[in-house]
Amino acid sequence: VSQVANLTLVSSACDMVSTAYASTKESHPYIKSVCDAAEKGVKSVTEATASCVQPVLTTLEPHVSAASEYASKGLDKLGEKLPLLQKPVEQIISDTKELVSSRVADAKDAVSS
Repeated sequence: VSQVANLTLVSSACDMVSTAYASTKESHPYIKSVCDAAEKGVKSVTEATASCVQPVLTTLEPHVSAASEYASKGLDKLGEKLPLLQKPVEQIISDTKELVSSRVADAKDAVSS
C-alpha cells in the first residue's frame, strides 16, 4: 500500500483530492458539518476495528509478508512498463491537452487542404 501511495501519479492525485476536499469544506459550512461527522465516524470505526483485527493479523503475518513482497515486485514491473505512473497528474493533463490540441490542428490542416 505504501509503495502504491508513493507513486507520483497516485500521490499527486491524492493531493489534488485532499485540496479539493479541504476547499469544499471551507467554502460550504453545511458540507463541513456533514464531513466532520463522517470523519469522526470513520475514525471511531477504524479504532474499534484495529483492536479486533490485530490478533488475526499477527497470526497471518508470514502470509501477509509473502503477499506484500510479491505485490511489491509486481508494482516494480508495472512502474517500468508504465512510466506514466511516475508523472504527476498536472503533467499528464498538460501533456494530454497538448496532444489533443496538436491532433486537432493536424485535422484542421488536413480538412482545409
